[in-house]
Amino acid sequence: MGVLITVIVIAAVVVIIVGFLWATYNGLVSARIRVREAWAGIDVQLKRRSSLIPNLVETVKGYAAHERETLDAVTRARSGLDTALRGGSAGAVAQADNMLTQTLRSLFAVSEAYPDLKANQNFLELQRELTDTEDKIAYSRQFYNANVSNYNTKIAVFPNVLIANMFGFHPAEFYEAEAAAREDVRVSFGTGASPA
Repeated sequence: MGVLITVIVIAAVVVIIVGFLWATYNGLVSARIRVREAWAGIDVQLKRRSSLIPNLVETVKGYAAHERETLDAVTRARSGLDTALRGGSAGAVAQADNMLTQTLRSLFAVSEAYPDLKANQNFLELQRELTDTEDKIAYSRQFYNANVSNYNTKIAVFPNVLIANMFGFHPAEFYEAEAAAREDVRVSFGTGASPA
């Protein structure tokens, strides 16, 4: 009878340990998938903004062709972001995104000197789309960083850290804006407001 109780206790302990490992591992995998899914949201919005840039540059060129240096800087920054999106880490993408944000600010500052440009329907539509996209990028960044925080916490707390180390779970990188780029790009030209 004593052997049977011992076997039952050992079997119960094994079931509890296996259940704990299973639940913890699946929780870590789910958290990692949420991080990847949130990253995909940022990726979509950055690509959407990137696809608007050529039209914006062409529209501005029609009115401010002699602002070539600014237009070239925007084009280079867009290309840098596209390259980072194809294979960079969150830090590399954030850096490229920050560069594009800064060059867009320069472009928007230049556009203030051209009243005809500010009244152009195509420019106004691009302005609306960029504003909408910037809002979506900000939301996507917050959503991603919240998921990264949750995931990084899960893999760092005990006893999850043991399982995370055993199965190769590594901390995810936050998507951080540089101090100069922490404010959203302002694209409201019709009101006469200056860019941020």
